Amino acid sequence: MGAITKLIDTILFIVFLVIAIAAPLLDAQTCLPSTIFPDVLVHLKTWYTHEYGDYLVSEKPHFFVGLIWLELLFAWPLSIASLYGIVTGKSWLHTTCLMYGVSTLTAMVAILSELVGSGKASEKLLKLYFPFMGFSVLAILRGLLPHSQKSKAIGTRPALIRKKRA
Repeated sequence: MGAITKLIDTILFIVFLVIAIAAPLLDAQTCLPSTIFPDVLVHLKTWYTHEYGDYLVSEKPHFFVGLIWLELLFAWPLSIASLYGIVTGKSWLHTTCLMYGVSTLTAMVAILSELVGSGKASEKLLKLYFPFMGFSVLAILRGLLPHSQKSKAIGTRPALIRKKRA
């Protein structure tokens, strides 16, 4: 079980690192004015939009902007906390992974339903979005895995040794 957990942690570490970097630099351009971002980031987002045909990023439908706000205010801090939890082996990592996974899975169902249902999405764009559905399921799985007996749970204290009185 330990090897599976380490493999999942390695995959999630890479995903959380990408989210921790990309969310404030690229995704935030969807809901914040592009004038506050450096030109190189604006050009990168423009290139991505044209290369992958991501009409959600270019058209900015209200539901998508709301999901980006959810990512920036909720999922992004969770990804940073999860990175820290993976590196330091914190006992609360399962909680942040579970919260991140459920939030992202919910958002990805809405986004992928739009992409598939509209018929506007290219196969290239779908191949970009679908792995995030898998990563969210992986994060949920990591949140549901049992804890290691080696780590102490939050709120537990060592037993106090009582002295006998003579």
